[in-house]
Amino acid sequence: MARVNIGKISQRRSGRADSPTPPVLTCLPVGERPIRRLAQLLGGLVLYGLSMSVLVRAALGVNPWSVLYEGLQHQTSLSFGTISAVVGLLVLLGWIPLRQKPTLGTVANIAVLAVASDLGLALIPAVTTLAGQMMLLLLGIALNGFAVAVYVGARFGPGPRDGLMTGLSHRTGGSVRLVRTLLEVTVLLVGWALGGRAGVGTLLYALLVGPITQFFLPRFAYRGRRAAQAAEVHTVGAAEKLERAV
Repeated sequence: MARVNIGKISQRRSGRADSPTPPVLTCLPVGERPIRRLAQLLGGLVLYGLSMSVLVRAALGVNPWSVLYEGLQHQTSLSFGTISAVVGLLVLLGWIPLRQKPTLGTVANIAVLAVASDLGLALIPAVTTLAGQMMLLLLGIALNGFAVAVYVGARFGPGPRDGLMTGLSHRTGGSVRLVRTLLEVTVLLVGWALGGRAGVGTLLYALLVGPITQFFLPRFAYRGRRAAQAAEVHTVGAAEKLERAV
């Protein structure tokens, strides 16, 4: 009886051999593969915090929320990381009327990003040349998109800012894209008015971070036990049918 590689046949038929698709990224129970997923969550958040530091040191403009943090930093004596944690907690209060419930991922997002971003700013020196700034900018954007894919793929729930976005979308009926755009434009304008830096880096971040995250997310998204079991059953059943037909 002929041996047939079902995976390769299905990939050739679908034309997606090198384009894995992520599952629907709902929050999974903490007890499902906790060590593996916690390591991924914390690792992704640390990288995200460090990427924020890299973008700040590039001094060519940061993402909208970091513009707000920088602006508040000019108005207070608090560190960048401390401000990100305080803003995260305030945003979390906005979840209450939206009936959003925080998860382990939400709490970890606030705490780890604050520590990692301050650590990064302490370790990464400022650069004075345009070439050095551009290198840091591109590195920060790439690292940021990668980090988002890693920590979101662990499926421990949204961070405070993402939860606010999805909650507002659900309550108002507006699309996630529209709500996110309005929210980030508002945050950007407030941060800029307070003295935060917006520039070419802010524009490049908006254009590049989405595609980078989309590229890496299918490779890091945890699919869950049920999805893996269903895929295995489907593959075995398809193999048996094809072998009978050969």
